[in-house]
Amino acid sequence: MSANNKNYPYRLLTPGPVPLHPEVQKILAEPMIHHRTPEFERTLKNVSEQLKDVFSTRQPVFMHASTGTGAMESAIVNTLSAGDEVLVVVSGKFGERWAEMSKRLGLEVTPLMVEWGHAVEPRAVQKYLDAHPNTKAVFTQACETSTATIHPIREIAQVVGNRESTIFIVDAITAVGAMELETDAWGLDVVIGGSQKAFMLPTGLSFITLSEKAWRFNERSLLPRFYWDLRAEKKSLAKGETHFSAAVSLVRALEASLKLLTGSEKKRTLQRIEKLARATRAIAEPLGLRVYSHAPSPSVTALLTPEGIDSQKLREHIEKEYNLTLMGGQDHLKGKILRIGHLGYITDDDMLATAEILCRALSLDQCLGVVMKIMKRELALEKN
Repeated sequence: MSANNKNYPYRLLTPGPVPLHPEVQKILAEPMIHHRTPEFERTLKNVSEQLKDVFSTRQPVFMHASTGTGAMESAIVNTLSAGDEVLVVVSGKFGERWAEMSKRLGLEVTPLMVEWGHAVEPRAVQKYLDAHPNTKAVFTQACETSTATIHPIREIAQVVGNRESTIFIVDAITAVGAMELETDAWGLDVVIGGSQKAFMLPTGLSFITLSEKAWRFNERSLLPRFYWDLRAEKKSLAKGETHFSAAVSLVRALEASLKLLTGSEKKRTLQRIEKLARATRAIAEPLGLRVYSHAPSPSVTALLTPEGIDSQKLREHIEKEYNLTLMGGQDHLKGKILRIGHLGYITDDDMLATAEILCRALSLDQCLGVVMKIMKRELALEKN
């Protein structure tokens, strides 16, 4: 079907970037201030303390003015040395990024290949480490965004935790603030995040925290670093400032979004994200779609399109005709899946509109009533 997209307000339901909270938008429009002022120092102190709550850690959480990939590189150069042997879980495009980055930085990489859409088995990690005791680090995603799949990081941490010579490095960019993640309690050694996901901010900030064990690795690490040097950042943060120029507007907006990610609001936000994911999965079958992942993530849902329907063309049609941006698949999944994000300021109206648009774009108007009823039920807008 065709529609005039002027009749549809723009909606963004991707894994990142995500819709910004209205309060965040308001703060981003405020006049610029300098990062070496008492006002910003107060904001930085407040944000730094609240980030510990989000990451569930007593350790400092540092901010880089970069995308999440910058924090990935920071994680490597602050803990390891050229020639170190590392195991990298590769189950999608971002696992591939860990592997490629590690190779370029001079590490000896062994990929643990996992079928896309499946979670890694902790016993596979344990078997490898038992056979290769010189392994210095295990890398994985908490959520592999390209396949909308979560990995059992808590169980993997138990495998790695009793090995003093090995650390566990987790890309939690699509996980922190979006699902249960206990850095200290689970024994995660390095955890990274990104502003354009559950933090409801534009791209441009990344986050990283190191355990006490990881800080011991930091003392021995020989990889070169300048901008990424967390030792310098640690000293500066202790003085109430950032080592280099801060992304002032983003940090000030972060202070607002953290109100929904900390304290009594933390659980409510996690439940909301899970509800959106559940609702999206619930409408898949009547739409003739199938949930792709065998370990579905609350952050993003990947839906497999039927034979004969190119998901990339479908995505482009939806954006052009209905003003709704979704994401498609990557690599061999291009043209096969749609990815729908559940992070950011997503309203019930956004979810209802998405369900309706999917029906119309797939020419399934006859299923519209059923799909809308399911969506309303899952959002608790309509009882069974």
